[in-house]
Amino acid sequence: MRGAPPAEVGETRETPLFISVFDIFKIGIGPSSSHTMGPMSAARRFLDEIATGAWPRPADVEIDSLRVTLHGSLAFTGVGHGTDRAVILGLAGFKPDDVDPAEAARSIEQVRATNVVHPAGHKPYRFRPAVDLVFDREVRLPGHTNGMVFLALGKAGQVLLRRVYYSVGGGFVLDDEEMSRPRATPAQSNVPYPFANAVQMLAMAKRSGLSIAAMKRANELATMSAAELDAGLDRIWAAMDGCIERGCSTGGVLPGELQVRRRAAGIYDQLAASWARNDLGPLAANDWLSVYAMAVNEENAAGGRVVTAPTNGASGVMPAVLKYFLKFEPRASREVIREMLLTAAAIAGIVKTNASISGAEVGCQGEVGAASAMAAAALCAALGGTPTQIENAAEIALEHHLGMTCDPVGGLVQIPCIERNAFGAVKAVTAASLALKGDGAHAVPLDTCIETMRQTGADMSERYKETSLAGLALNVTAC
Repeated sequence: MRGAPPAEVGETRETPLFISVFDIFKIGIGPSSSHTMGPMSAARRFLDEIATGAWPRPADVEIDSLRVTLHGSLAFTGVGHGTDRAVILGLAGFKPDDVDPAEAARSIEQVRATNVVHPAGHKPYRFRPAVDLVFDREVRLPGHTNGMVFLALGKAGQVLLRRVYYSVGGGFVLDDEEMSRPRATPAQSNVPYPFANAVQMLAMAKRSGLSIAAMKRANELATMSAAELDAGLDRIWAAMDGCIERGCSTGGVLPGELQVRRRAAGIYDQLAASWARNDLGPLAANDWLSVYAMAVNEENAAGGRVVTAPTNGASGVMPAVLKYFLKFEPRASREVIREMLLTAAAIAGIVKTNASISGAEVGCQGEVGAASAMAAAALCAALGGTPTQIENAAEIALEHHLGMTCDPVGGLVQIPCIERNAFGAVKAVTAASLALKGDGAHAVPLDTCIETMRQTGADMSERYKETSLAGLALNVTAC
């Protein structure tokens, strides 16, 4: 995997042990990393393969049209998660990291009006969204619940190219071959500290005398310069901070049939007025954490620009804790923010390697739970925690999200997702505080907690894993 910020955001060619900070934190648009950013990247990847011409076809036959079929969770909640719009944008040649939400809306309307996509470097292809974008709720592809089949067809309707892709969470996309490829071993990772789990991470920290962030930095520097790394980290934080600012200044109603009112701007105005009066009540810290997280997730639900952390559905937790730290900690600096991002990415890599960050695979424990663990570790590190205290903070936060289902009402990333990010941020701060009060010794290791999350996700009914067929999604609709 590339260590530098990927040119094709969300596009992953292999599943090695080393996962870069820029694979965890990816700039894109809402409302979902697995259902929006992943399918958009898969569509772009399909176009790129078409462009190479390195696939068998009759010399005198050209591609006339494209067709896409969505399976599993993508079929059940794809409309609410914007999967249809994401596929259109991807086939039109857009990438998640540079698409402008306003331009995206215009492009989608143009494709729907003309039934044609014309990506740069390609001839126009016929693509009728109402006909050629199929939501198949009957067939679940074998590799992952977020499966997609892309077809390139000739004028007579014959299949010229067929590819299957899986959106495996956090914007990562794998094809059939990559899904079946064995995971790499530590020896195959060309980095100085190739830890695959928390036990290895702590052992390496002890031997080297380095912090978790310092080891992660050394790993990143194996593939890029320090200037490139710092610039990339600063870009990630700038995108997160910008998302908070937009969310705290935008009112109105979120898109979709639920007509959910945006609350972050109103709450922010109240908090800002109290802050100006130096009126800090006993709930001030929780209030600021909550409004920052809600601001991000309202932006995400509206299809705005966000950063996966590690997913779009959990994108509010990490920025909220970072912003909270900057507001309440006078020693905060740009360097500490970089350290926090690196620490969080190390924890996220362990979770992804040994379990999952996909709500469609393990429920929301893999999204908000993982995000809370990342943020807890990051805050603990920023406040001077040792590697064992940091590992403890991550474990506490994740442990108290175990079993959390993913049951978005109406298939929209709004209820309970927006408030759930606020609670994930509050839990992260609590976990960091508890860990810092101890010496790092604790009964449940982080690795055990991650394995428990994996097992719990495997046991969880598919109905509770981003299908909107159970839980709040069923009962709120029934009311």
